[in-house]
Amino acid sequence: MRTLGSSGFVLLVQQAQGGSAAEGPSPTIVGLVARSSPISKVVLLILALFSIVSWSIILYKLWTFRRSERQTGSFLDVFRRSNKFSEVQAVCRSLTDSPLVGLFQAGYAELTAQLRTNDEGAGGSNPRATATRPTLKSLAAVDRALMRASLVEVNKLERRIPFLATTASITPFIGLFGTVWGIMTAFEGIGQTGSTNLGVVAPGIAEALVATAAGLFAAIPAVYFYNHLTQRVKVFASEMDDFAMEFLNIAERNFT
Repeated sequence: MRTLGSSGFVLLVQQAQGGSAAEGPSPTIVGLVARSSPISKVVLLILALFSIVSWSIILYKLWTFRRSERQTGSFLDVFRRSNKFSEVQAVCRSLTDSPLVGLFQAGYAELTAQLRTNDEGAGGSNPRATATRPTLKSLAAVDRALMRASLVEVNKLERRIPFLATTASITPFIGLFGTVWGIMTAFEGIGQTGSTNLGVVAPGIAEALVATAAGLFAAIPAVYFYNHLTQRVKVFASEMDDFAMEFLNIAERNFT
């Protein structure tokens, strides 16, 4: 019994060692990519490019939006403390990242053009006429100038953000294509070897699934930040609408 037990134990150890040698080291992601087919490598390269461009846009937009928010707060503080539009115009050059600056400059330009026309008409008709309170010809024209500027600023804020939506929608399908191609290659290899052993099948399928994982890796951050940045653009648009109404109220009180 004791001799038989020792022999059985030795046999089990030898089988375990043989199994370990047959299995070899477990494959890594880098190894799977290195062994993948040329088509799969092209798919992974495309997904990597999409991911790099998406993250570049995300980081750039987060930085610019943070800067715009900071400068918008400074601009509103100057605008509400100033007694004249000319004082606000003087600080606009240092706060160009704020979308409200473009809005103010468009409204101020229209306002100045109408008042200048009134002054020239009054002076040409009667040079000795006493100075009167300046009045606007059309408050609706100022409103249209503000609306036009608001659309321009929203387009600036939304620039490059649609690429994130494109990345979110297309990269999973590119990854799926790479997976399907990899599985087809894996089954072709099985057909050539004639073996259905898991050790033969698993590496090919694992290589194929790397493309799906890469597609999701590119798509998930793009979806999240697309929604996040789009929401921030809506907040900026709402602030511009509020500022336009505030500007029109001031113009109506003082120049009509």
